This record gives sequence, structure tokens and C-alpha cells, in this order.
Amino acid sequence: MQTHTENVLTAFRRSVRLMGNAFEITVVAEDESWATAKIDLAVAEIRRIESLLTTFSDDSQTNQINCQAGIAPVHVDREIFELIRRSIRISGVTDGAFDITYGSIDKRLWNFDRSMTSLPDEATAKSMVRLINYRHILLDEANSTVMLKEKGMRIGFGGIGKGYAAEMAKALLQREGIQSGIVNASGDLVTWGYQPDGAPWTIGIAHPDHAHLPFSYMNITGLAVATSGNYEKFVVIGGTKYSHTINPRTGLPVKGIKSVTIISPNAEIADAMATPVTIMGIRAGLNMINQIHYLGCIIIDDENKIYTSQNINLK
Repeated sequence: MQTHTENVLTAFRRSVRLMGNAFEITVVAEDESWATAKIDLAVAEIRRIESLLTTFSDDSQTNQINCQAGIAPVHVDREIFELIRRSIRISGVTDGAFDITYGSIDKRLWNFDRSMTSLPDEATAKSMVRLINYRHILLDEANSTVMLKEKGMRIGFGGIGKGYAAEMAKALLQREGIQSGIVNASGDLVTWGYQPDGAPWTIGIAHPDHAHLPFSYMNITGLAVATSGNYEKFVVIGGTKYSHTINPRTGLPVKGIKSVTIISPNAEIADAMATPVTIMGIRAGLNMINQIHYLGCIIIDDENKIYTSQNINLK
């Protein structure tokens, strides 16, 4: 006698190293081989984006733009053109606290291995950030070209690339019929649908002193969360902890904030907004977030005091 087995929804997960980060892709499905095939597609999509954005490959479009800085415009895929255009818009909203032209900051100035024993002097730092200026990215809509106005300028997508990749992988999985899932790009994550038992996804916000421990949980669906914290990369100089987040105006690292978590419907926006809030500081950062009605924000300062935007109620 044949026994009829119910098709049960299961969350299938895969961890994979992409874009220099640990990605975890979760999809809810009945059939494992079907789910595996869909995850394969998402991984391929993230690899495709990585090859466009990376600065570690000579032939990436990002590197071509950087090599031609101050010389000539570079024709880029429409996708890159639009990502740069959106990045410039975010620079405008954050008054330059977010700026993809940060690439000119030299590793000689900041090297966040533990060998750093003193801060660079302010004049050196200031001279290195003079090339950071999103207004000097020249876009030609008709020809889909990008040019950096000054020699030595460099763009990099470190502040927005992971969120963009997560958002694109989610869109692909949704087109492929995955109705629930999570794309987690090393803590920058986007969720849609529900867990197999019908509950929303539960997201832990990392504790800034114990990165593997959450200090709070949120139940979310259809939202993205990104955290920028000094608990991953920092140096301690003269007893003060300095974050790897550099203020593009001064060239010096920010201090006072341990972590910033942004909640947004879109992973790219969440990723891009976390760093500028850190740079702007608690009051200015929250003030900006409170003016953008679909964004939420949680800040933890150096004393472990928690600040939230108006629309967030932490349990």
C-alpha cells in the first residue's frame, strides 16, 4: 500500500564566500534539489556582480574607471551606471558622509592590523582625503560613461556593494518562484516571506562587544537590515578604540559610536546608510533617519547606550 507523504516546507541554507565576505542564502521550499538549483543561480548572480564591482581584478569596470581618472570617460554597463547614479544621490542626502570616491585613501594612512601604534597627523590625513568628492564623478547619460574628474581619484563599492548584491540575489530568487527566504551578506541581509512555520524571520542584532552574541532580536519580513560596527575592524591607540570607518572630510577615524543598524525595505539602501550615520554622529544621524519615513535606525555608543529612531521600539 502506498503511503502519501505531505510536502513539507523546509528552509534550505547554504554558506559561501563571495565578495570577500561570508554569504548565507536561505530559501523556503518543499524540494531540496529544486531549492539547491535556485541557490546555485543566486550564487552565480552574486559572482557576476562581484566581477563588475571588484577592485581586485584589472579588467573590472570599477578598475577601468579608476585607471582612467583625470584622463577619459569609461563606457560601463547600464547596471553600473545606475548604481553609481544612486550612490551619488545617497551622497547628496548624507551631505557627503557616504561617498564612493573614498578609494583614494591610501593603505599607508590607515592600516587596521594591530601594528598601528599612532594616528597619522591631521595634515597628512587631510591631504589624502582631498580627492574624495562625489561631485567630481561625471556621468554621461546618453553614452553611459563615467569619468572621475581628477587624477588619483578612485571609486569603490565597499559601502553599498554587498547590499546591492543581496538585493539582486533576492530579486532573482523571487523571479524563480522562491516565495520566502533570506540573503545574508555578512550581516547585511534582506528577508521576504515567512519561515516554514509561518512565523516572520527572527533577526539578531549583533552585540558590539561580543559580535557572535545578539543584544536584541527583531521579527521582520520584507525588510533589510545592515549593521556597521567598529567591533570587526579597529585599532586601540593610547587607550582609545578607533573604528575602521574613516570620516571622508578629515581622513581620521570616527569614535564615539560602536555600531549602527539600519532597517529599510531595500538592502542596498540599508547597507549604504549605516556608515554615514556613524560618521555624522548620533544626533545628526538620527535626525537624518527620522526625516526618511521608511528607514529605521539603532545606534549603540561607546558606553553601550542605545539610541533609536522615532519608529523603532526595541523589545
